[in-house]
Amino acid sequence: MHQQSNRDFHDGADAGRGFRSDNASGIHPAVLAAIAEANIGHAPAYGADRWTADALRLLAEQFGAGSQAFLVLNGTGANVSALSAMLRPHQAVVCSTVAHLFTDECGAPTRFTGSTVLPVPAEHGLLTPDRIDASLPQSNRGEHQVVPAVLSLTNATELGTVYRPDQVADLAEWAHSRGMLVHMDGARLANAAVSARSSLTDVSIAAGVDVLTFGGTKNGLLLGEAVVFAGTAAGLAMARDFRYIRKQSAQLASKMRFVAAQFVGLLNDELWRRNATAANAAATYLGQQLSSVAGVQLVHPVQANSVFATMPPAIALRLRKDFGANIWEQSTGVVRLVCSFDTSPNDVDGLVAAARSTSGDDPTACD
Repeated sequence: MHQQSNRDFHDGADAGRGFRSDNASGIHPAVLAAIAEANIGHAPAYGADRWTADALRLLAEQFGAGSQAFLVLNGTGANVSALSAMLRPHQAVVCSTVAHLFTDECGAPTRFTGSTVLPVPAEHGLLTPDRIDASLPQSNRGEHQVVPAVLSLTNATELGTVYRPDQVADLAEWAHSRGMLVHMDGARLANAAVSARSSLTDVSIAAGVDVLTFGGTKNGLLLGEAVVFAGTAAGLAMARDFRYIRKQSAQLASKMRFVAAQFVGLLNDELWRRNATAANAAATYLGQQLSSVAGVQLVHPVQANSVFATMPPAIALRLRKDFGANIWEQSTGVVRLVCSFDTSPNDVDGLVAAARSTSGDDPTACD
């Protein structure tokens, strides 16, 4: 067995868990219990229930008393509805070339907002003001070109890296000085906050983000995200009509209490932090162990709950078959492995042992 030190994550029994995605994980027992409790009796629909009131209160405690939050159903819906409040059709959203809203939302942001997406190359998924300046058109052709109006950041990024609060603040200052708003895709915001040793708001709204999508699905919920508007003049102006946008975006749940109850379970007693801490710690350990296997090389810093590595095809195919590994880039052989709140040390050890035996680098094997 490997050393057990520095592993702050769940050591439960293995139960068919894999590494394909945190979307493949189950529901945290405390969240299931919250759903069951909300299932007793009847309650008003469309958010006029006590669970929704509690969830919105807890979100305001996390993101500031002046902030306004709206519960929605999923990540793409959260991004699309948030951007719909921020953009007009002649405007554009600037994001990284690996941003979920650019690569994995089937053009939904463009369809629903009528706006253009301007992708910018980013090192390890992280944008900088200099990189954006180097990529955006420097000439102004007036009404013949779209107007960049929103900067979208993902935290944690799609490549498992994290914007620290100071990096978010620098980018927000860059955007605001140009009259732009800042959107953050926070599907893995909890993982980013844990990585940065900060609060949820420190890596988002407190650093200058105007509109945030706060994810729960990847961190122990059945489903559910929150769109959070900063308690600023700009944020509150956008929040004013958001309930109509949410309805038109098919993101208003009639039995809202079952979404809200999950957030109550997640935000009470900092379950969000414990879950993200477990997932991040598992990924850190996985990266350390996997990088010691012959032929395996990490390609991005492991800062949240994802590990990206190149490896020989035989190992990649073995990990895909037995552990659900995602072959991220066929041409380069990059494989993505994602840890969840319930990833155990045995899960990690089993994957690494399989990789090692496939590589022929198994120290326990007999000659």
